[in-house]
Amino acid sequence: MSDPLTASPLHLGKRSAFDGLLKPIGHGTGVTIQDRSDLELIVLAARKGQAGALAARMDAGYGLRLPSAPKRVVSGHLAAIGTGPGTWLLTRESEASDKPGAFAGELTQALAGLAAVTDQSSGYAALRIGGPRARDTFAKGLDIDLHPRVFGPGDAAVTACSHIGVTLWQLDDAPTYEIALFRSMAGSFWHWLSESAGEYGLAV
Repeated sequence: MSDPLTASPLHLGKRSAFDGLLKPIGHGTGVTIQDRSDLELIVLAARKGQAGALAARMDAGYGLRLPSAPKRVVSGHLAAIGTGPGTWLLTRESEASDKPGAFAGELTQALAGLAAVTDQSSGYAALRIGGPRARDTFAKGLDIDLHPRVFGPGDAAVTACSHIGVTLWQLDDAPTYEIALFRSMAGSFWHWLSESAGEYGLAV
């Protein structure tokens, strides 16, 4: 009799942190959401005294100028979001043919001695949130002001939303935002979002 633990190899499929959670709430499209589980998320931290050399290497190798402030800079499918002194959250649009972790491995080799590279694609959850009432929804839980006078396209923040730590960045004037948070907090964040956006109509 075969051992059920060794009878066949174990295959683990990729699953969104929001799987089974996202659904339309209320009526209308005041707020729209899109699951961004296809977005690669990588934390980049400069090693001591290497921030300048790291910036030069990223610019030369990937055409990406690492921001020195809470901003989002884009080069093709790759973007860098300043999250603190010498630290960035890199986002990359992935394709179905991409091997998980391959790009993080490439960065680890390319930036050896200059930075610590941590693939957080399976550790974080991300959503795209937009619509004419997106700001009104965020005002119910976000710790920062998103008024267009002070926060616009290309701006980013590491903050809290309904007591949940998040990294938020604005994509355009629509306005459209993307938000990343720890995967374990996806259920709690969705509960807050669905309750807060329901009166405006939440469309998936």
